[in-house]
Amino acid sequence: MRERALSGAGPMRGAQFAELAAFVAIADRGNFSRAAAILGLSTSTLSQTIRSLEARLGVRLFNRTTRSVALTEAGARFLAQVHPALDELGQAVESISASRDTAAGVLRLSVASLAVGLVIDPILPRFRAAYPEVTLDIVVDDSLADIVDGKFDAGIRIGTRIERDMIAVRVSPDSRLIAVASPSYLATHERPETPQALGLHNCIRFRKTTGAVDPWSFERGGEKIEVDVEGSLITNNLDLVVRAALDGVGIGYMLENYMAAHIAEGRLVPLLTTWSLPYAGYHVFYPSRHQMPAKLKAFVDFLRLDARRGAMAEKPLSVLADDAKANGVIRLRA
Repeated sequence: MRERALSGAGPMRGAQFAELAAFVAIADRGNFSRAAAILGLSTSTLSQTIRSLEARLGVRLFNRTTRSVALTEAGARFLAQVHPALDELGQAVESISASRDTAAGVLRLSVASLAVGLVIDPILPRFRAAYPEVTLDIVVDDSLADIVDGKFDAGIRIGTRIERDMIAVRVSPDSRLIAVASPSYLATHERPETPQALGLHNCIRFRKTTGAVDPWSFERGGEKIEVDVEGSLITNNLDLVVRAALDGVGIGYMLENYMAAHIAEGRLVPLLTTWSLPYAGYHVFYPSRHQMPAKLKAFVDFLRLDARRGAMAEKPLSVLADDAKANGVIRLRA
């Protein structure tokens, strides 16, 4: 009954919350003038606020004279209930304010499988060192699932597969899909000179999350070709595609940037070098810039800076090979 008398049938209004805060401030300080100064109100306004609260409750909360202020018995009982509730609300406000300014907590990410190696792997140790209080919860997903519906903070996808109402930040350069094989495979198999010739080879095929195994697509100038390749290995694991190609199992078809270190070191050989399929760069994307959580801002800023540092990923393979000889194996960063 007391709650209904205070707030009516509906939720508590702002004025009613202000009345409670005023009541607690006076009770804590035992003085209207000091409480008014803390709340930024005039003493007369504070007195009227308390009179309104007492009228709403139907009880007197304070006995007051020109010399002193003391809680009534009803006021003391009311304070015992209200004070803890207001303290919890204050702690909740402080907690949410701290989360706004401090990069901490769980950051849920939906990441395309290729982006794991190109974008996440290179920054993971450094990001963890820079933001030890952020826990990355990464779900590898090549579907076009709604990140808001999935309760993700952000996603990483190629730019052409991001909804237009999202904020997107590029974190890797554009690349292309190419065919590759190991020197050991080419030592025992005739090198294909056209995309159609891939039909004579053992091709390592990739199964998408939809279950589909797509044909391999190539472009040269304005000409486009799709080849329904065959082979003894089908997998939904991109790293297995690369490992199998390295082991000479067959010809792989993969993002050039993803295999650049192996190509630069001669472990994989690009085939059909005038044929490829353009592939847009990866972007981190999220629903809004408004009140962006500190943990997400830290992650996006970290990726953006790393993408700038990774400008070397846009060098031609001939330059990468020279760099590799001088500096060892190159790990491309998105």
